Amino acid sequence: MSEENTVSVTVSYRDVKVVFTGEPLQVLSSTTSFLSKEIPSLDLAHRISLNYSVSEMIELFSDNILITPEGPRVWYKDGELSDKVVIGLQLVASKIAKILGKTPRSNLSLQEIESLTSLKTKSISSRISEMSKLGYIEKEQRDHLVAYGLTTIGVKWLSGTLHKQS
Repeated sequence: MSEENTVSVTVSYRDVKVVFTGEPLQVLSSTTSFLSKEIPSLDLAHRISLNYSVSEMIELFSDNILITPEGPRVWYKDGELSDKVVIGLQLVASKIAKILGKTPRSNLSLQEIESLTSLKTKSISSRISEMSKLGYIEKEQRDHLVAYGLTTIGVKWLSGTLHKQS
């Protein structure tokens, strides 16, 4: 393990002090596990909490999205995925790219979604309306444009939908 990829976390709780050192994901997992065991109320809260880290989203969607030098892209064969899923994947790819610092924003306009996915405007508009009503997408006013972003519930829906298809 190179020094460059090593992190160290020290956790002190009551009379216990623990140091976790290693690769970032390993340390995160160990720290979370320790806290869940030492502070049971954290584990209970975790059971009803829904939040995706960037590493979880990458793990969930890495088969269907790519972050390229040209920007985030959906990777699929024509006819393989519904328009709703393609839109969701494009929005989650944009969300991940923003978190990773690869793009300046995560929300996309209707025209940007059309350009990136090659879907028809009417289909995108209809699917966005459906997804908004279900709480999967949120609308944001940006300058004189409306932009759309995937919500946490949208990420959960998209993950479940893709899992059912595989």
